Amino acid sequence: MPHKKYHKKPEKQVRIAKARIKFLFDEAKESFRKDSKLSDKYIKLARRIAMRYKLRLPSELKKRICKNCHKFLVPGINCRVRIHKHRIIYFCMSCRHYMRYPVK
Repeated sequence: MPHKKYHKKPEKQVRIAKARIKFLFDEAKESFRKDSKLSDKYIKLARRIAMRYKLRLPSELKKRICKNCHKFLVPGINCRVRIHKHRIIYFCMSCRHYMRYPVK
């Protein structure tokens, strides 16, 4: 059975998508104090754009999203950040999920 062909999106669309994702993360950061549900909605939209255009989120943005419940994480408010045995450990307080990232 032949494989389905992979078509890349036009470069202009990809550039616009990256700009929208960055804008949505900035808006989520600004609106978090006023309305955390709105910031979660912005993050959900940014993830959908990234999936539609097959884009990887940069690691500094990816660490701001819970891998389990996909909420916007703000250290000290709805997530806890610790360093233990050469790892940065994020703990989401809404779904009680741990995310571990190696320290280089």
